[in-house]
Amino acid sequence: MLVFLAKGALAEPFYVPSASMEPTLLIGDALLASKFPYGYSTASLPIHVSLPETGRVLASTPKRGDVVVFRWPGDRSQVWVKRVIGLPGDRIQVQSGMVYINGLATQVKPDGIGAAEDDNGGSEPARRYVETLPDGVSHPIFKLYDHGRLDNTEEVLVPPDHLFVMGDNRDNSADSRVPVRSGGVGLLPMDNLVGRVDAIVGSWDLGVRNQPVSTWLSGFRMARFFTKVN
Repeated sequence: MLVFLAKGALAEPFYVPSASMEPTLLIGDALLASKFPYGYSTASLPIHVSLPETGRVLASTPKRGDVVVFRWPGDRSQVWVKRVIGLPGDRIQVQSGMVYINGLATQVKPDGIGAAEDDNGGSEPARRYVETLPDGVSHPIFKLYDHGRLDNTEEVLVPPDHLFVMGDNRDNSADSRVPVRSGGVGLLPMDNLVGRVDAIVGSWDLGVRNQPVSTWLSGFRMARFFTKVN
């Protein structure tokens, strides 16, 4: 019972099933999400329970750049992870792949070439950049294409109690650029927040599942164990 209460109130582990947050998070990463930074709602429960929303208690607004775990508005039994880009009252637009917050472009600096994994275990070259938000928070992003399908969006005003979230893998993320009806997040209600991702506690390359069992230990990415998420 104490373990269940701690899991519900303090922190909870989650696993990364997709490449939408590469290069920050990899498929197979095990994350620790702290629940107390943003307060509590029915989304914070360690199991999905269909209850009417009653808002959050001890509520606090995330900061730009926070990596958050939340329940997908299209199906609250699904737990997703993205990065907070826009806060309530912000005007957000993407033009030619550049993110604009309240009319100001984020700073983007080239950072070499990386390898982006797809959900089937394959990989392709990706241009790596360091993006800096207006608050000074920096994080890596991937760009796969010169003209991605989500590189240009209409300007949106983030309403009260909502967030604009994006994946760091900008050409492979269904996020706030995509409406819920099309499989994206849309503007995320803060009542759906589960917690803030603070650390990677373990990581296993799922690609080794197709190899002989004797090689599975080689799939552990030891360098990622107990690393901080920025």
